[in-house]
Amino acid sequence: MSDSEVLARELSTTLRRIVLLLRRAVAGQPVTPQQYAVLGSLEGGPRRMTELAEEHAVHLPTMTVAINRMEDGGLVTRGSDPADARVRTVELTEDGRSRLASVRRARISYLAAQLETLTPDEREELATVLPLLDKLGRADPPR
Repeated sequence: MSDSEVLARELSTTLRRIVLLLRRAVAGQPVTPQQYAVLGSLEGGPRRMTELAEEHAVHLPTMTVAINRMEDGGLVTRGSDPADARVRTVELTEDGRSRLASVRRARISYLAAQLETLTPDEREELATVLPLLDKLGRADPPR
């Protein structure tokens, strides 16, 4: 196994633990982790359903079901693309924006408390690695 493969395995395991930790941190919130992810994708403005499905690596019918549930819950609303009225878009409602902010605050508060358990040097080391993790998170997935 190459050095990159060993590092990838360790990184994958660590990221899984962090994701589970964050999910537990907001357990009981009225927004599921999947809904939170989609709401976050809509924070910048309306998006096409096809874009959302691609970003979240699901088929369009799966994203449609998720959006239907969020629309029924008042978290999102549908609209039309001004450039092409046939294209359906989705955007956050005020309630959706509020719930997104609430979950984000809970996650950040929980993480901040966990970071306090680290030494100042450990927090500094983590801060140095964040740009690399961000770069990895922005890489195009294989097709």
